[in-house]
Formats: sequence, structure tokens, C-alpha cells
Amino acid sequence: MAKLAFLGLGVMGYPMAGHLAAAGHDVTVYNRTTSKAEAWVAEHGGASGATPREAANGADMVMACVGNDDDLRSVCLGDDGAFAGMMSGSLFVDHTTVSAAVTAELFDAAKAKGIGFVDAPVSGGQAGAENGQLSIMCGGVQAQYDAAETVMSAYAKLCRRIGDSGAGQMTKMCNQIAIAGLVQGLSEALHFAQKAGLDGEAVVEVISQGAAGSWQMANRYQTMLSDEYDHGFAVDWMRKDLAICLKTADENGASLPVTALVDQFYKDVQKLGGGRWDTSSLLKRLTQGG
Repeated sequence: MAKLAFLGLGVMGYPMAGHLAAAGHDVTVYNRTTSKAEAWVAEHGGASGATPREAANGADMVMACVGNDDDLRSVCLGDDGAFAGMMSGSLFVDHTTVSAAVTAELFDAAKAKGIGFVDAPVSGGQAGAENGQLSIMCGGVQAQYDAAETVMSAYAKLCRRIGDSGAGQMTKMCNQIAIAGLVQGLSEALHFAQKAGLDGEAVVEVISQGAAGSWQMANRYQTMLSDEYDHGFAVDWMRKDLAICLKTADENGASLPVTALVDQFYKDVQKLGGGRWDTSSLLKRLTQGG
């Protein structure tokens, strides 16, 4: 069992840290809103730190799952950042979806202090975090990944090193690019079924068993047909992720025409007041705003 710190107790981080505690690790948590950290300790035991540095002090491994590039920098760097409290030879594992640029920056900053750094963004949503069934795509030094994998198994269905530092974040971009097109296609199919006077549930029952089947279809069609979007991964966060994908594509020369289009469709959803709706709310754009 390891001495761990977990930074960021949102809808993903809270249950992920809980799985680590349930696996018997000694876990200290940090959250910007201290009441969440206090609630986590009351539920799972362990301890909380007033700053990332305090939480990370003496930890063998520090996990983070925060919001964006700036949030990640703020918990890593500076006098109160985790790197300031970590020992040489310890390991930082970043589960946040961020740009490859900030990953490179923090990998170098960690290396200068003798700290390992593995980028390890996750897929599977809140349900995957709660059930310990996340897919984790990683980049970093092989030996450091091997050490992290043993601990991440507490909340992973699949954990894979894709390549050197940054490869995990690049793979997560592939994940978000694929999801954007899938959700738009599913939304159009359900919208078409409604306009054609078909029973949406019956349609999905048939087409989900063939080539059209997907995770999105299996897990989101019922709530989409019920016009329920108060759950899951928020549109605001998806636009953050797609902005990273599109910026990176500009840098590496990839063409992402569908991704760029769907990003604008999500902008339409935001204009409908749906910034916190689930990403499957692309259907609502067709039925209400499109």
C-alpha cells in the first residue's frame, strides 16, 4: 500500500480517490472548496491538506483531476503547489484532460525536481469513476507508468501506456474527436426517427445491434428520447476539450472538419442555456434550436 495524495474532488476525482482509500492506500486529499475535502474525509477516512503542497507532502504518488490547464498549473507549481511538497523519486499522475503543451511544461518542471510525471486522462464519465471502470490512456516513462498502473488499477477497467510523455493527452483528444461525431450522428438519427413518426426505442433496439451501435447509443438514447440532460459530461467541458483538439490539429496539420462543425453546434447548445447539460443535448439543438 502506498502513501497517496489526490488533488481535485469533482464528480470524477471524488469517487476515484474513494476507490484508492477502499483499496487500503493512505490517502490525503485536497480540494479548492474545502467543504468537499472535509466531506470526503468524513466518508472515506484519510486526511485533507489545506494546500496542494500540504496534501502532497511525503506522498509516494500524487494524483490530480482538476478542470483545465490553468487549474493544473495552480495545483502543481508555486510555493503552495504539489511539486514543492513532493520528494525526489515520487510520482505525479495527471488525470485531467489538458493540452499537450501544459503536459510538456509540467513534465519538464517535475523532471527538474527529480519527480516522475505520467499524463493519464480518463474516459468513462462519472459512472465509470463511481464504478471503478475507467479507461485510462497514458504517456510517460515506462518504469514510471508501471508504478502508476498498479495504483490506478483501483479505478480502471483498462489502463494502457500509449507512448512517451504527452501520448496520453493526444489519445484523449482522439477520444473526444470520435465522441463528437458519434453524438451528432446519434442525435440526427433520433431526430429523423421522431420526424418520421417512428418509435425511437424500437428503432434503437434494432440498430444498436448492428454496425450503428456505440457506447453513446447504449448509454444515452433513453435520456435523449426523454429530453433529459441533467447528467453526465457537460457541454462546457466538451467545448474546452474540443478547443484543445482543434488547436493541436492546427499545429500538427490534421484536418478535423466534423469536429470543428460539432464544436459550433455545442456553441448553439450553450446559447440555449445548456452549458451544463450532458453532451448528448445535441439532440435538443435539433428539436428546439436548430
